[in-house]
Amino acid sequence: MGQTFRDRVLATASRHGMIGVLLLLAAFFSVATLREQSLAGEAAAEALAHRVETLARGGTTVVVAGRDSDEDRRFAGAFSARAAETVLGDPARLRDALARIAASGPRRVAVVVPAPLAAVARGVLADLPALAGSEVLEPPSYRWPTFLLRENLLNVANQIAVIAIVAVGMTMVILTGGIDLSVGSLIALAAVVAAWIVERLGAESAGAAAMTLAALATIALCAAVGLFSGGVIVRFGVPPFIATLAVMQVASGAAYLLSRGKPIYRLPPGFVAIGRGSDPLLGVPWGVLLMLGLYAAAHVVMTRTVLGRHVYAVGGNAEAARLAGVRVGGVIALAYVVSGALAGLGGFVMASQLRSGAPTYGLMYELYVIAAVVVGGTSLSGGEGRVLGTLIGALIIAVIQNGMNLTNVESYTQKVVLGLLILGAVLLDRIKRRGMEKKR
Repeated sequence: MGQTFRDRVLATASRHGMIGVLLLLAAFFSVATLREQSLAGEAAAEALAHRVETLARGGTTVVVAGRDSDEDRRFAGAFSARAAETVLGDPARLRDALARIAASGPRRVAVVVPAPLAAVARGVLADLPALAGSEVLEPPSYRWPTFLLRENLLNVANQIAVIAIVAVGMTMVILTGGIDLSVGSLIALAAVVAAWIVERLGAESAGAAAMTLAALATIALCAAVGLFSGGVIVRFGVPPFIATLAVMQVASGAAYLLSRGKPIYRLPPGFVAIGRGSDPLLGVPWGVLLMLGLYAAAHVVMTRTVLGRHVYAVGGNAEAARLAGVRVGGVIALAYVVSGALAGLGGFVMASQLRSGAPTYGLMYELYVIAAVVVGGTSLSGGEGRVLGTLIGALIIAVIQNGMNLTNVESYTQKVVLGLLILGAVLLDRIKRRGMEKKR
């Protein structure tokens, strides 16, 4: 009974351990980034509404100022009925507006500003004696972790979207016992091809049809490259490491040749819809929703279909799978096709995020993608792992990178931490496998 209980505990830890690690990291960076935060947008305006209303009724001249951003426009718009003047943009414009008011004679002014402009407004008032007794109104502050701000969390998810999308295909490849080093170069090739097609079909004036064609073409091209890699591995028995290393070089060179080594950036504003746009109801970036949809579909495929069972069977024991009637070569080739196609999709999303295509995109991404898969619990030996575990692994990497950025950890140290994380995940996998072998 004691042995059974221990086995259950170990199995649970193995299955859900990475979720615990993710939660611990989130908790750590939440504590480490606890800061004074200021309200913004409509929430900031609501907090100041009563005070502004009282001052305006008492004869105080209300001046509202803000930066040239959507958030500050919403903030200023809430006071349009009471503001004598609204100033958005360069702080010098606020100085000019207050100087004009001061020139008309002494009076009491209330300058309503978002928190980042409060010090500037106080400095301007101090230089205008005619406005002595005036005050600056800024939103109240509160203590909250910068890491847990909604904008930061959405930024983390959007930044990891490309890596997570490509990692779905990499998970299938590694589950079969292979590896695909070409995905980083395929991201670059896809971004360049997509931008090149859109540029040829109208550049800045290209429509939705051109962008859709570019997306489909890049996905199909990269899927074909994946088919080539899988064919070389299956037909000629070339080790996956060597085959995909060669394809990586070819794809990278093709990206440089097509773009002539320069970014392609003559793209329409609508090209950024997938990469930067967000759902109007939830406010979640489309790239993140696409990522979540792919993981949901991949989870169903890998856990509820014959194909998923065959992928695990090939990775667990290819010879036994062959004797059981599984078309081993076809399963391996399909895994590389999926990996290539999703690298193409990831490249298109990256091009959309940056509104350009360049051969330098995707640099070192193959390592980040492999890291997400391995940290998520998929064994490099094949046959063991989960697609949803890969998503957790990608989020762990994103949280570590974002948290270190927020705590001002230098980039060189971040590389050391990421390398140790990958090594630790591989060592845990080897220790677990040795334990399983001893039981046998």
